[in-house]
Amino acid sequence: MDKESPRSVSFRTHRRGERSNLTLHTKDVEAGLPLGRVSQDNPMKIVWKKGFIRLVLVGGILWMLLILLASLLHVWSCQSSISFFSGCPIPLADDPDKIVIPKGRTPDEIVKNLTYVMEDEILPDGTQSSPLFGGHQNWSQREESFRLKSNMKVHCGFIRNGGAEMAPADIKYAKKCRFVVASGIFDGYDVPHQPSNLSPRSKKLFCFLMAVDETSLKFIKENVTVTEDSDGGKWVGIWRLVLLKHPPYDEPRRNGKVPKILTHRLFPKAQYSIWIDGKMELIVDPLLILERYLWCGKHTFAISQHKHHRNIYEEADSNKRRKRYARPLIDLHMKIYRYEGLEPWNSTKKTISDVPEGAIIIREHTAMSNLFSCLWFNEVNLFTPRDQLSFGYVVYRLGDLFRFFMFPNCEYNSLFVLHPHIREHSSRIEWVTNWNQLKGNGTISNKGKDWDQANANNGNLIESRGGLGLWTPYPANLDSVVLPPVDRTSKAG
Repeated sequence: MDKESPRSVSFRTHRRGERSNLTLHTKDVEAGLPLGRVSQDNPMKIVWKKGFIRLVLVGGILWMLLILLASLLHVWSCQSSISFFSGCPIPLADDPDKIVIPKGRTPDEIVKNLTYVMEDEILPDGTQSSPLFGGHQNWSQREESFRLKSNMKVHCGFIRNGGAEMAPADIKYAKKCRFVVASGIFDGYDVPHQPSNLSPRSKKLFCFLMAVDETSLKFIKENVTVTEDSDGGKWVGIWRLVLLKHPPYDEPRRNGKVPKILTHRLFPKAQYSIWIDGKMELIVDPLLILERYLWCGKHTFAISQHKHHRNIYEEADSNKRRKRYARPLIDLHMKIYRYEGLEPWNSTKKTISDVPEGAIIIREHTAMSNLFSCLWFNEVNLFTPRDQLSFGYVVYRLGDLFRFFMFPNCEYNSLFVLHPHIREHSSRIEWVTNWNQLKGNGTISNKGKDWDQANANNGNLIESRGGLGLWTPYPANLDSVVLPPVDRTSKAG
């Protein structure tokens, strides 16, 4: 009996071990582990597998966080404010060297091929009319130009022998310019102002091209130092002066619209351009401007909102009060737009304003952007030279097909230092108050200075090469058109 007791205890212990092993084996099977594995290894392998899964999950989460952080950094570079600019804080990246320039061009989705009318019209008798820079666009051609197609041919200035010719040396120089900061001075009322805060990268990347007429070139030479390189190029600091021979218009203000609106025609090899008025001193690196106003939002056209007005009709009223052009011609211009369906701006419109501050225009020269510039210029060529009155009309005609970025005016004030004109430009037509004065009957008074119309411009003030749409019979009766009432939203405007 004594000999059997240990055996019995040993047997019971062995049976417990079998039951324990059986239990582990059952759990392994339930867990989906293959049979035949050593039971002692299973807990370690389970822990290892769980750890690996956790590692994969943590790695995935970290990778997603890195992507999110990179996105946030990009948004911050587009939206962070730099406090040292005047006006309001302007959202800009802070290092031009870190900006990534997009490769290639923005695809042309609507207008894929844009060409231009280069020869003036042939008259019914087979002869050719005297060339005009803007051409003899008729009303049906104007209407057709707003019907968008894949392939388009439109008037866009630069009719052969119409004026504004560049010297061969300037044409050759401009051909190598992909990035352009452009400006212009006409009628000798300014001198070039040197940009500041330029990075070495932008100095190498950008061409700074200043279009001038003969009067301005002479004035600049008399007031600042102009140097000449071995190829005959004329320079004032970083600005290369580009002489436009044979001014295409009677009015210097209208001549100034050529390089401003038709930058893509004057410098056809440029992919990006920033236009600034001649009285402005650029104080922001141009790469930062392209990043902020084009590349961050994937825009191809950007312009500032007007400081005071959103409504074209209010802007027109302001132009009359401030004597910016002949008042009856401004009214006729607005009557045509009103007849053609342009409503006064209101908060239900998709655009934040119909009136830009045109002293800065930022563009990628896509087919659609170039077409818009052509159509805008054609309106300036046909009607008054006040381009702010035409911008919103062209936007209205193109509707949602033309997308652009209109940024707050306070940002515009943060890009430049505004210098006063050295002298103010003034012409007789700006002081005209009625139709009789336009036709040479009566006297125009300008702050005590009287101009006798009988001896001016062959007895009238009609421009001979621009604004001809105001004197060409309109294909509808405008007598019943009533301009909308204007509520002045700003005394300053």
